[in-house]
Amino acid sequence: MLNWLLIFVPVAIALELLAPQSHTLIFVASCLSIVPLAEWLGRATGELARHTGEGLGGLLNATLGNAAELILAIMALRKGLYPVAKASLTGSIIGNILLVLGAAVLAGGLKHKRQTFNTTAARAQATLLTLAAIAMIMPAAFHYLAGPGQHVRESDLSLAISVVLILSYGAHLVFSLHTHKELFAGADPEAGTAVEAGWSLRRSLFFLAGATAAIAWMSEILVGSVQDAAAAFGMTSIFVGVIVVAVVGNAAEHSTAVMMALRNRMELSVAIAIGSSLQIALFVAPVLVIASHFVGPQSMDLVFTPAEVLAVFVAVLITGQIAADGESNWLEGVQLLAVYLILAVVFYALPETPR
Repeated sequence: MLNWLLIFVPVAIALELLAPQSHTLIFVASCLSIVPLAEWLGRATGELARHTGEGLGGLLNATLGNAAELILAIMALRKGLYPVAKASLTGSIIGNILLVLGAAVLAGGLKHKRQTFNTTAARAQATLLTLAAIAMIMPAAFHYLAGPGQHVRESDLSLAISVVLILSYGAHLVFSLHTHKELFAGADPEAGTAVEAGWSLRRSLFFLAGATAAIAWMSEILVGSVQDAAAAFGMTSIFVGVIVVAVVGNAAEHSTAVMMALRNRMELSVAIAIGSSLQIALFVAPVLVIASHFVGPQSMDLVFTPAEVLAVFVAVLITGQIAADGESNWLEGVQLLAVYLILAVVFYALPETPR
């Protein structure tokens, strides 16, 4: 347990209130504060999964893990910071399926030589990831093929695609939680063995809600300081949004997915990592597009930069290949992490360009 890092929670709050100009210190303190909170969220999610099953447990973790990102993105929309909101979405998608899943597969594979998960469920999720990639490619293709002066049509196109994505995500929920829920149920390898008594459902929900609220608060403080801190470190805004903010924002999913993989519960690890990316692409992004018509100075579209579109495409491609056979090993985790590092290097090297 990293409970000693909880001291950075009041430190980050104090710096935000008493020394708001100390952006670098606020950034570091808020990052460190999220680590133990993510660990508590991971433990609470694992305990809750004992009561709900692996499929619903993974969905709950993905939902609560993305709650802070949704709130922060809506706040960015209110201020008209559309590039920041879009970059954080891209970073969350590739971060979950490359960094989070890669770390979980690597950690689990080092402890267990071969781990398995349901092939049909994994392929269904991989296909939905392909749908998400298509939904990013087509608006960008329209933008560059139609030429300038098409903002109104791009806005209408993005709104229509957002409705399709939300309906697709709803169908996925029906598939995973009702008609084919047995594919996502998963078996706990520790069942029937002598283990420490688990938490009650009420206690699990209490710690889950508390950790989520605290992470949302710390994430808000972090985002408020991240751009100035990034400038001090010589990082571009796109690198900050796609890599830095996304890595910290995915701390909850990262901690939980790795923890479950170490316990040989790959059904839950896969559900958390891929499920979180699906929720960002098929639910959070469309909701932001729709919400921008009410809370932002202008509507948000789904036109991402070529680098972001390409990054999501290659991330979905390798994830689909690894998830296709229903089993994993440590080498596949290394491969996912290698792709993530390559993308991180490219985004770091990209010059600052307006969208």
